[in-house]
Amino acid sequence: MTVMPAQHGTFPLWKPVRGGDTTLVEQLETEFAERIETHRLRPGSRLPSVRKMAESAGLSRYTVMEAYERLLARGLVLSRPGAGYFVRSPVEPPVFAEAITQAPPEQSKLDVTWLLREMFGTGQSNRLTAASGVLPPHWLDADLIASAIRAAAREDSAGLLQYGHPQGSPQLRRHIAAMLGGQGIAAHPDHHLLMTAGVTHGIDLVLRLMVQRGDTVLVEEPGWPLIFGRLAAYEARIISVPRGREGPDLEVLERLAAEHKPKLFLINSVVHNPTGYTLGAAAAHDILRLAEKYDFMVLEDDTYADFHDGTAIRLASMDRLQRVILVTGYAKTMAAGLRVGVLAARPDIVARLTDLKLLAGLCTPQLGENVMARLLKDGHYGRHLSRLRQRVNQARQKCADALIGCGLTLPYLPPAGIFVWADCGQDSEAVARAASAKGMLLAPGTLFSPTQAPSSMLRFTVSAVEQPELWSVLKGLL
Repeated sequence: MTVMPAQHGTFPLWKPVRGGDTTLVEQLETEFAERIETHRLRPGSRLPSVRKMAESAGLSRYTVMEAYERLLARGLVLSRPGAGYFVRSPVEPPVFAEAITQAPPEQSKLDVTWLLREMFGTGQSNRLTAASGVLPPHWLDADLIASAIRAAAREDSAGLLQYGHPQGSPQLRRHIAAMLGGQGIAAHPDHHLLMTAGVTHGIDLVLRLMVQRGDTVLVEEPGWPLIFGRLAAYEARIISVPRGREGPDLEVLERLAAEHKPKLFLINSVVHNPTGYTLGAAAAHDILRLAEKYDFMVLEDDTYADFHDGTAIRLASMDRLQRVILVTGYAKTMAAGLRVGVLAARPDIVARLTDLKLLAGLCTPQLGENVMARLLKDGHYGRHLSRLRQRVNQARQKCADALIGCGLTLPYLPPAGIFVWADCGQDSEAVARAASAKGMLLAPGTLFSPTQAPSSMLRFTVSAVEQPELWSVLKGLL
């Protein structure tokens, strides 16, 4: 397109290309943006009025207005009511010392914050990863999600403009109550269920309600590192109970409960993170017996339970939600970006947690909840889950074989889940540091201990099987 020099803030002879690959709005936006960025339009100069620009270029006022609004959104111009649009003065970002942003891996502390930074791509190790807590996008179903979003928006477009119900979507709670009923957990949608922005949000609400500074909280070891970080933030006294194949060490659990009078015991009962173990019936019975005897509550993390084939033992089912609070969600199986979780507890606890939720962030996003309700209602979630389980199960066996081929040993191959817990035979933190230097992210066993005790264990995500170059690097490190 041909553009004449600007005169007094106007483009008198500028004409768009009609029928081209870009829209008229995009053409006008690009033309102004280029002139601003190359300083042909200087800071403080006024853009042509919407009316004059429309008449000059043969465009509608709506087209010009939309182009100007895009420039405004990009921070290139500013709007002065009654005066028009003006080129904004550029704002230079602050320059930070390289020592702050580029600390060498060997000097950084390997803790849960380090792992989260690396997983979310803000750290050093972002080329190869065997430590992600989620499955790769192409293992999930983006088209299914997109279709459900469109359908949910059509069904309740007006509802998206308002706050939702404090407890979350009533429709979704009804579907979840029916699903929990199929698992032996009797939960009324209005009295026992509270929607949260993911499992982490649900757990955080429970900790805020029940844990005060100095309170004792029992956790599993190994266990989920994020829990240790949250409890430390609340200045709780964290004491770990060893976790085995059938569940926590019950002798240790009883001794600690008798000695320390805990407020809460956090347990990942079905498809445990990081080991993949699932709670046995006898252990589940004894946990509830000890909770009654020593008067503590149980927070049951059900995050990975949908990867379990068949029916698994759940404390919430045996306890009927008296001393057990159940939290679960759909980030691992459906879409992490939806941030849809659910909490099941007895009515008085749900009421108090709902108040906390409102005070902390009002209501949870209604769009994500409507999408999950649609997926559950139409049976899409169940069919997707069946396909995903099959893929995960096949990958888990391949991952185990690859680890053994690299010289690691497996104490036990879990029957379900997206993780394999493997022994590298040496200090796993040292191995993780060496891997980080080579651009590979590993999750050392030290992170899965609340005291960060030395460990030879590493947690691998089964999707690592799709990175063949990872295994050669790992074998070289060991």
